[in-house]
Amino acid sequence: MSGIKKLIIGVSISTAILMFGISGYMIIEGWRFIDAFYMTVITLTTVGFGEIHELGYAGKVFTVVLIFIGVGVILYIISVVTQFVVEGRIREVFGRHKLEKKIQRLKDHYIVCGYGRVGQTICDILSSDLLKLVVIDKDPNNIERLHKKGFLYVIGEATDENTLIEAGIERAKVLIASLGTDMDNVYVTLSARGINPNLFIMARSGDTGSGKKLLRAGANKVVSPYRIGARRMAQMILRPTVTDFLDLAVMERNINIQMEEIPVNSSSDLIGIPLQDSGIRRDLNLIIIAIKKDSGDMLFNPSSTATIEGGDTVIAVGEGDNLIKLEKLLNPQV
Repeated sequence: MSGIKKLIIGVSISTAILMFGISGYMIIEGWRFIDAFYMTVITLTTVGFGEIHELGYAGKVFTVVLIFIGVGVILYIISVVTQFVVEGRIREVFGRHKLEKKIQRLKDHYIVCGYGRVGQTICDILSSDLLKLVVIDKDPNNIERLHKKGFLYVIGEATDENTLIEAGIERAKVLIASLGTDMDNVYVTLSARGINPNLFIMARSGDTGSGKKLLRAGANKVVSPYRIGARRMAQMILRPTVTDFLDLAVMERNINIQMEEIPVNSSSDLIGIPLQDSGIRRDLNLIIIAIKKDSGDMLFNPSSTATIEGGDTVIAVGEGDNLIKLEKLLNPQV
């Protein structure tokens, strides 16, 4: 039986005994409610105060019965309450310690600052790809929600460097600043960049001016949800079929056709081989949409004679299983 159920049962029984004692004194001795209530309370709590009125024979017998029944119940209630508080505190301490140990073992993980509407969506999408996440949020009311999702988390201000360090920012791969205000996101970006110069930082921006400040503060990418939302709505009107395809290929994980970007490791056997001889189209039935070169240049719709080099990123469309096979060919170390 859980501690809460024990507590509820104990309180219910003690209330019943209290009413039993009050009713007994009122019926047997003919006392007023307040006198019967007072006598019942001092009897059950054994405080040692004297009787407020002279008790008759029946009243004395009733008091003895009330003591035998009630004192045991009161002691039980005290033990249940103590157990409930102590066990709850111990569970909280050990649970937090276990959580901290898991975070300390992480490396190349993703840190999401802010678990609001934007942060929740980001976490859901990233977790669907089985990425290692740590969420930083200042609202203790989100603890239960984070528990249900199975996310590792740190409750605190993301703008505090100690909180970032607790989330393992020194070993992290990516930080996403999705706090409610641009000022907080700028501060988080500055702090994160100072602690980990190699960290990839993506920050949320509310307006163009803040976006420039975030870039100067050290963000690698700045995203404005409002501008993206507006563009998306316009594209759904102008190019609905294209938009539907991109939704299915990029966002949906329960369909066969997907779009993925795959980094190319220098140990891949496909390096230097023309696409027409690589077997990607013939054997895997995949379409190479673009190749992002290590220099940052984007090669759209590469020709059949184009080659893949180490450090490139290949953007391909096709069935999910075949994309996994391509990833193993392009990045054998994964």
